[in-house]
Amino acid sequence: MPITDKVAAAKQIGEFLQAVISNGGFKLKYRITVDPPIAQDREWEHPEILVEFAGPDSSLLLERAGELLRSFELLASEILHLQGSEHEKIWFDCKNFRAMRIDELQQAARVAAEQVRRTSEPYRFGPMSSRERRIVHLALREEKICAPKATARAEDAPS
Repeated sequence: MPITDKVAAAKQIGEFLQAVISNGGFKLKYRITVDPPIAQDREWEHPEILVEFAGPDSSLLLERAGELLRSFELLASEILHLQGSEHEKIWFDCKNFRAMRIDELQQAARVAAEQVRRTSEPYRFGPMSSRERRIVHLALREEKICAPKATARAEDAPS
């Protein structure tokens, strides 16, 4: 179900986060932005709602490669009844984690492309979410070396 009323959806997310943060005893603050501006070099990203966290417990959200942050995002997607293909409509971020992870994946794609050019051998990435796979695919497309072949599925890693 698409997000028809973004303001109402943002309010639902806010209510969910308020309950989780207060009941979980987290020392976190958050800001919800509807239709956030997109960086020019990230034109393929189109979130409709962005949630940014800050506070003393920010590091908890980022432990284990942002597992708790991604879990909050997934639960918010479920609350809004978003289908898998619509999960990219909401983004949760903390301390610029998302941008740093995107940069890391793009760099890994460039390194892999260079290794393939040097050795002519296939390169295998570790399991990653469908979002991360998309970032790698787009970065490899820019390398103009070959079409990436996906073997790890979304079930292999959390979104």
